[in-house]
Formats: sequence, structure tokens, C-alpha cells
Amino acid sequence: MSKLTKSQIAEKNRSIEELKTILKPGDEVYTKLNHVSKSGMQRAISVKIIRDNKIQNISYLVSQVTEFKLHNKYEGIKIGGCGMDMGFEIVYNLGRILFKESFNCIGKGCPSNDHFNGDRDYTSHPHSDSGYALKQRWI
Repeated sequence: MSKLTKSQIAEKNRSIEELKTILKPGDEVYTKLNHVSKSGMQRAISVKIIRDNKIQNISYLVSQVTEFKLHNKYEGIKIGGCGMDMGFEIVYNLGRILFKESFNCIGKGCPSNDHFNGDRDYTSHPHSDSGYALKQRWI
């Protein structure tokens, strides 16, 4: 990522703290594909959550935290590449930033990849890959 100014670092830290109050491990984060470039190599993806039966667009906060740029015309996060799930990429990066090195197992329904790789222990214990702390769903 690019070098950030002091004010950008402060904004990023504010966004991290705000998202930590909104999101907890196991929460679902929804992604919506708003646009694909003609070449197919760039997308605009918005990031949303549902709180109190209302859809909240958190794309701006996520862009501040992950340092992905916003695509203002298509109201989403601008992300390049192809051949993989780019919505998952955004949410995975978000989890890694918000929950640092690890997060504690939340029990049944825990989204950690450890459970898909043989760990059937759903008691409270740390998972090492915090990128899987959040569940990603397409809308």
C-alpha cells in the first residue's frame, strides 16, 4: 500500500475503531457487485451490513481501513484482478485488519477455516487466521 500522511493514518484508525464497534467475529458482511470494467480486470464492489433490519453501506469505512480506493461513479470499492472472489478478498482483508493476528472461536457457526480443515473443537480457543473472522455473502 502507499505511504499515508498523518491525517490519513488518523482517519484510518478512527475507521478501524468505528468498525470494531459495528462488527464482531462471526458477523455477516454483504458484498454487491456494482460494476465490472470492459476488460474484466476491475470491479466496483459495495460492502454492506444489516443492523436493526436496515441495510447500512460501510464501503467508505472499509476503504479507509483496507486502503482500497473508492469508485465514486459506481459507489463501491475499486479492486483489480480476476480469477478469484474479489468480494471475499475485501472482507478477508477487513477481518485481518480489524482482528489482527487471531480471534476466539465463537462456537457453532464459527466461520474459521480451521473448522473446515479438521478442527472440530468449538470451545473458546484462538484461531490464527483472522481473515476468516467475518462471513462474506453476495447480494
